[in-house]
Amino acid sequence: MRKTILQALYRLFPFDLKGDGVVPSAADGIRISCVINFYGRLDLLQGILCSLADQQYPKDRFEVLLVEDRGGTDAGRQMASDFSTMLQVVYLPLDAQFGKMGYSRNFGLTRSRGEIILFLDDDTILLQHDFLLALDSFCAENPVADAVVPHGHAAYACIEDRYDFHDPYFMTSRCTAYRRQVLQKLGGFMDHFVGQEDVEFVTRFTIAGNTAINCADLNYFHPPLLVPNTRKPRAVGFSFFGLKNRYSWPVWILLMLNCARHAPLFLLPGRRLKEQGRFGIGFLLGVLEGFKGSKEQVYG
Repeated sequence: MRKTILQALYRLFPFDLKGDGVVPSAADGIRISCVINFYGRLDLLQGILCSLADQQYPKDRFEVLLVEDRGGTDAGRQMASDFSTMLQVVYLPLDAQFGKMGYSRNFGLTRSRGEIILFLDDDTILLQHDFLLALDSFCAENPVADAVVPHGHAAYACIEDRYDFHDPYFMTSRCTAYRRQVLQKLGGFMDHFVGQEDVEFVTRFTIAGNTAINCADLNYFHPPLLVPNTRKPRAVGFSFFGLKNRYSWPVWILLMLNCARHAPLFLLPGRRLKEQGRFGIGFLLGVLEGFKGSKEQVYG
């Protein structure tokens, strides 16, 4: 239903679907590029790098691009160096627009070489030694798939039962693979986004009529949505506010309503509902700050 409404509104009120990235063609025989954006949290980063180092997939067929925010750190460079004997690691200290996840994603994307781009968070863990092999096979067997969405599991569920909620097929950069051609056509991400730049990209991906296929045979761990305060969702709301001059108004309003729809859930019992509600409230506050002409919000 959401896809139908978005595409109908776009036909009535069209706008430019291009993002801010200039994505090059694939090169050097690399099949899969794994793009990971991070800053600090090296204990978590080590987990996903170990997952990739253990893959039963030819090491010359995939690369790992590590994009570190704020110009990079000595510890981040050392981590990249430590894993360079096990993986094709490309360490990329971010050169500008620190804290902007949209720019950071584009920074890694535009320096990637693979035919398939797998976006991963630093706190994602791949649950299969043949994850990349299975992803490659799935893409080859499903040429209509512009994106592949693996099955996500709540990483904290094994620690406390109350954290066992998770959207299993949440199409975001925690673990989603795209064909390079669709990223080229859509121009990657919007640079100014602080967070949920992947949600904005999926909006344009959907409007453009692309196809995403869920794959139950690909599995990963990722923490569920946890929102301790409204700082990040306010920055996200401010980022989405910045689309008002790029999207057509009807689509922009629909997107604002969709992103804020969980705000009333904060009044209901249950940890998951509280987390979703707090995010919705923070998002609305960020949009209001945009209308008030507040200075740009930066998170992280």
